[in-house]
Amino acid sequence: MSDDPLNYQLLTEDALRSVVRKSLNIAAQRGLPGQHHFYITFRTDYPGAQLADHLRQKHPKEMTIVLQHQFWGLEVSDSGLAVTLSFNGQHERLVVPWASVSAFVDPSVQFGLQFSVADPPVADAPLLPPATTAAAGQAAESPAADASSRVVTLDAFRKSDARKK
Repeated sequence: MSDDPLNYQLLTEDALRSVVRKSLNIAAQRGLPGQHHFYITFRTDYPGAQLADHLRQKHPKEMTIVLQHQFWGLEVSDSGLAVTLSFNGQHERLVVPWASVSAFVDPSVQFGLQFSVADPPVADAPLLPPATTAAAGQAAESPAADASSRVVTLDAFRKSDARKK
C-alpha cells in the first residue's frame, strides 16, 4: 500500500474491520442473537496467527472458521480475536489478528465483507550461498564456529586505488 496518509482503501478497510470487531464483541458479551452465525476466513501464515500445528499443516495458508453453536471463550481485543473451537472432538484455541482476516460473512442476513491481506513478510534470502558439505562438516566439528565467528571480507568488491585514477 502507499505511504499516503489519505489512503482511502486502507481507511475504508479499517472502518469495515471495526464492523467485524463490534459484531464479535456483541457475540462475546451476549452470545449470537437469533440465527446469526459467522464465517471468518483468515491467513494462517500471518504473523501472530496462532493455531495448533496439525491445523496449520492442514491449512498452511488460509482457514475458515464458523462461530455458530460450539465455540467457547470468545475474546475480542484491539489486535484480534481468540476463540476455542472443536476440531474432531478436540478443543483448540485459535488467535486471529485482525490484519489476517480476509473475509467475514453472516449468512443468516446475507452480509459479507472481504479484505485485502498483505502477504506475510518473508525471511531475507541468505547473502551467501549455503556452505558446501565439507565446510558444513568442519563447522559441525568445531563448536566455536557459529554464525558470529564467520568473517566475510569485501575486498574483492572494492575498487583499488589504481582503478580510481
